[in-house]
Amino acid sequence: MKVLVAGVGGIGGWLAASLSRGGAEVELFARGAARERLQRDGLTILSGDKREAFALKAFNDISPTHTYDLIIVCVKTQDFGAVCASLQALLKPGVMLIAAVNGLPWWFLPACGSSLHLESIDPGGKISISLADISPLGAVVHASAHAIEPGVVRVVKADRLILGEPDGQQSGFVRELSECLQRGGVAAPIVPNISEEIWAKLWGNMNMNPVSALTRLSSLPILERPDLRALVLAMMEEFDAIGQELGLKLPMGANERIEITNVLGDFRTSMLADAEAHRRLEHEGILGCIVELAEKLRVPAPVSKTVYALLTGLDYSFERNKT
Repeated sequence: MKVLVAGVGGIGGWLAASLSRGGAEVELFARGAARERLQRDGLTILSGDKREAFALKAFNDISPTHTYDLIIVCVKTQDFGAVCASLQALLKPGVMLIAAVNGLPWWFLPACGSSLHLESIDPGGKISISLADISPLGAVVHASAHAIEPGVVRVVKADRLILGEPDGQQSGFVRELSECLQRGGVAAPIVPNISEEIWAKLWGNMNMNPVSALTRLSSLPILERPDLRALVLAMMEEFDAIGQELGLKLPMGANERIEITNVLGDFRTSMLADAEAHRRLEHEGILGCIVELAEKLRVPAPVSKTVYALLTGLDYSFERNKT
């Protein structure tokens, strides 16, 4: 199996190493300092006291002669379209593509039987057009990893990578991929309804990420405050109502999900880290798509809309302060 991983941050680096460990032929698409470091020193994975080095080919010059069985794109949601445009020569019929991003992949609504188009995740429909010939593969990452410097990834916790095909089938390829990942040390179950897994993952992200970015608080302080906990619960309930319109089920109630979050311990969201560094926020992919869905489905979501407005204002302030 030949795999290209585009975007070698925390999750991209973790997946590349896991696949290589499992026997796949892995190459990396990276730019700038990351590419230079990867070309010189390879990919370094730190996990506990363990340090592993992987000598993987890294490049940023795409050639149509390159061929892959699978391309995994691990970038911020707002960068997904641009990265796919850079990889266009490789996106040939039959190639499998995993969008390992937060939020909803471009194929999500059609797989749910909906004809709605979301500008928040696919502006102008350009992504859907450019990826019309490839075969999407769904994946939900349950892991925490971050690049502590270019080419060096610290794995904090690696739980599992859930796989599934949008049509619910289980091809030989997805079984081969699951086995490869498991040889590489990653639990990779295959599920019949990957859309529901993606929806359930976004259920937690669409509230905790924005609230943490706006308040600069990690998870436990947010849930310990009655007012903020009520805010999170209200957003979760609005999300559930939107999902019901799409025929999507959640595995539990909102209060039960919050208790699971409590058990996970105090953690900092990716959006909180971006906000503290004054980096662009994934506000469209994580919350904007939900607000847009609410409007198009005519489902009331006043709390989510208010939080989204504040989040876009925060992101705008970062852009203004750069000028």
